[in-house]
Amino acid sequence: MNKETINYILLISITIAIAVTIATILRKLIGLFVSKYSEKLKTDPTNFSFLKNSVGFIIYTAAIIFIFLKIPYLKSLGAALFAGAGIVAVVVGFASQKAFANIISGIFILIFKPFKISDIIEISNEKKGVVEEITLRHTIIKDYENRRIIIPNSIISEETITNSNIQDEKIRKHIEFSISYDSDIDKAIEIIRQEAINHSFTIDNRNEEDKKDDKPIVDVRLIALSEYSVDLKAFVWTESNDNAYNLKCDLLKSVKEKFENEGIEIPFPYRTIVYKKKLNYGKKNN
Repeated sequence: MNKETINYILLISITIAIAVTIATILRKLIGLFVSKYSEKLKTDPTNFSFLKNSVGFIIYTAAIIFIFLKIPYLKSLGAALFAGAGIVAVVVGFASQKAFANIISGIFILIFKPFKISDIIEISNEKKGVVEEITLRHTIIKDYENRRIIIPNSIISEETITNSNIQDEKIRKHIEFSISYDSDIDKAIEIIRQEAINHSFTIDNRNEEDKKDDKPIVDVRLIALSEYSVDLKAFVWTESNDNAYNLKCDLLKSVKEKFENEGIEIPFPYRTIVYKKKLNYGKKNN
């Protein structure tokens, strides 16, 4: 191995080492800045997270270009590759089509902000969780079982997304109850309303006009006369998505217990079974 080759190997090694070091340092600095100052400056951390994940790609690309320009053999190889750019462009185009689509979609997410880091979102295929990170290629969502859902940016950009945090985090939770036809409807409505009002997560979202008209904090409506039940729905306001879930669970329990104490029946389907006497057809009776 001659001296020139050794110099080229050293150049490549040093360039790669410098690129890795710079990328690591910059990512840590950006991460530190995001964690410490984004809340103080009231800035969206999504922008910095995307920048942090873009740093490595930019630096490594610059390092490769530098190596190609500094080594004569690679420089001539690059020129030869560009000479056959027509074929290469087709191959690379097909190979990187999805990758570029994910990058462009990630940029659109950054610009138009349908969601940002820490938002609670639900995708049309019922995947729900907290947005944890947005990278060049994909978005990471932490679901409520502490698992990570990794979705390519190009796919999530085409999905219908329910964002529980955008503009207003308050939620009107709809909670349904069923009572029997023999039960007192007005009494059941009053029990549901009082149990909901007494819960610590329930908030008064009425405006001044609603208060003047003496509209209730919790509205309860009869929504259906089903086959074997009278169906009621409570509309309860609370501060956030997590509170809404806990509020529903608590009310289902407390209302059931109150119904039992007050003689309100929660119905279940009845079935009438008819037994037919077995007959021996085709035989004559003596």
